[in-house]
Amino acid sequence: MFKTIQEALSYIEKQQELREQRLKDKSIYVCVGTGCTANGSRKVYKKFVEVIRKKGLDVKVETIDDESDVVRKTGCCGLCSLGPLVKIMPEGITYSHVRLDDVEEIVEKTIERGELIERLLLTDSVTGKKITKLEDATFFKNQTFYIMEGIGTSECKKIEDYMGRGGYKSLLKVLSSMKPEEVIETVKASGLRGRGGGGFPTGLKWEFTYKAKGEKKFVVCNADEGDPGAFMNRTLLERDPHSVLEGMIIAAYTVGAQKGYAYIRAEYPIAVEMFNKAINDAKKMGLLGENILGTGFSFDLEVKEGAGAFVCGEETALLASIEGKRGVPRPRPPFPAQKGLWGYPTLINNVETYANIAKIIRDGVENYRKRGVEKSPGTKMFSVTGPLKLTGIIEIEFGTTIRYVLENICGGTVEGKKLKAIQIGGPSGACLPEKYFDLPLDYDTLKSVDAMVGSGGIVAITEDSCMVEVARFFLDFTKRESCGKCVPCREGTMQSYTILEKFTQGKATHEDLENLESLAKIVKTASLCGLGKTAPNPILSTLKHFRDEYMEHINGKCPSGTCTALRKYVINPELCKSCSLCARACPQGAISGERGKPYVIDQEKCVKCGICFEKCKFNAIELV
Repeated sequence: MFKTIQEALSYIEKQQELREQRLKDKSIYVCVGTGCTANGSRKVYKKFVEVIRKKGLDVKVETIDDESDVVRKTGCCGLCSLGPLVKIMPEGITYSHVRLDDVEEIVEKTIERGELIERLLLTDSVTGKKITKLEDATFFKNQTFYIMEGIGTSECKKIEDYMGRGGYKSLLKVLSSMKPEEVIETVKASGLRGRGGGGFPTGLKWEFTYKAKGEKKFVVCNADEGDPGAFMNRTLLERDPHSVLEGMIIAAYTVGAQKGYAYIRAEYPIAVEMFNKAINDAKKMGLLGENILGTGFSFDLEVKEGAGAFVCGEETALLASIEGKRGVPRPRPPFPAQKGLWGYPTLINNVETYANIAKIIRDGVENYRKRGVEKSPGTKMFSVTGPLKLTGIIEIEFGTTIRYVLENICGGTVEGKKLKAIQIGGPSGACLPEKYFDLPLDYDTLKSVDAMVGSGGIVAITEDSCMVEVARFFLDFTKRESCGKCVPCREGTMQSYTILEKFTQGKATHEDLENLESLAKIVKTASLCGLGKTAPNPILSTLKHFRDEYMEHINGKCPSGTCTALRKYVINPELCKSCSLCARACPQGAISGERGKPYVIDQEKCVKCGICFEKCKFNAIELV
């Protein structure tokens, strides 16, 4: 344990030297993030350990359980669709989709003989060529790594590795030479905006909490990332927990807090494990707890696991949950900065916001503002999903266009399908058509077209998708996640969903269209919290940009053929060969005919399952 700032600084500088040396050593890094773990990376990791030990190779390794030498663990690099990923240093050779059967071959050929295994190399999403190094992939070259520094080589479980990247130097600087007011002014000057979705200026929130009167103060990290398909916070907590922890300790010193909570949803077991270890390691070194480094500043922190309620992403509902109450929002004001946990002033920021703090203090405001745009400086992590060649977590500067992300980073769509729209900002985000793809991604630009950065989720939507069904899909999630406290959200989302179902079932009228739009506006205006106020966004945005599809549904047709109830399969008599294959495959017995004559489909019996369409070898069955 360090007792003084100088002791800690000397240790950190030593770790920086050691890390530089480690990167020159022959070593193996295996990604153990959730995506790679789901594909078996931890078994691959153990296999590497067994093979290395068996062969007695001179490979520099870290320590597991402080007992034996093994291969190193690294956190998620964002390319989740290609895991398990293995990186071999110092050459930087990176292999994808590594299986247990590949491990001995990698050790024998690449580690022992320096040979490449062609089939395991990454294939560039844009050029289609095999590449040797992770950093040479177009997916990575076209990103701007700031928060996600140390891609492929950051050792997620070791505080020493974080220190080797300059970690905790910002905390030492703050404790030794900066007053709380100076820290606040630095954060304000940086222009950092909350990464949780609202984009509120972080420095102002810190200032409000600092000036608030209270016997106690709290600092809270909102890691209740509940958006389907969004996992930026989880990734950051798994790969670099100390960056978040350092930001929280600096925040506590600045606003005068003595206690903190990291609210992490229980579905993120690896993130919970990593952050708890980070807390324990920081305490052992005297960076957390009583009288930190002899400065007289004390701060303690613990993890609270959320039960998975989406509404607990709203800060007042989150605070209620920490207090042991039902997680429902309350009216504001008062805001948490004035009256938060147990009635005391409370600072709440999300994972990515805290992760920016130490780097701003370390690198300086001017350096930080080199990235991004004037009113949205810095970088942002986004989670990109959908039918794209590459999906996962990316980090880009604010101001990067949507099209650049989809084409230059993710490589465009699979099978060459044309993109029709994106849905951005989580399940309550807006749907933007292709004509907006050249807009820069930043808070104010998106707001100008009734969209939002939100949590940072981007879902690619291709031309074979039905936008009415897209709206119904996302509203189905938000209506189920409504806490039920306020009538507009509880009843409004349910009634809106019922109307959308009428559209997808071919039962909607022009009156339903008017009612849907009117109801969505009421829910947006009258709901108590952010969940209800943003839940109608998929409806309002699709009505604005894809109204013609709603009209076609009223007229009994789904233009993409997605809505099953509006499908109609018919047999083209000119193409039908009377083979009876479709009739034999039909589970409802809806197809009849006889040899030498075209078969027909009884529309009353047909359930639109499409089996006949798939089975016909002559393309005689058509979807109209």
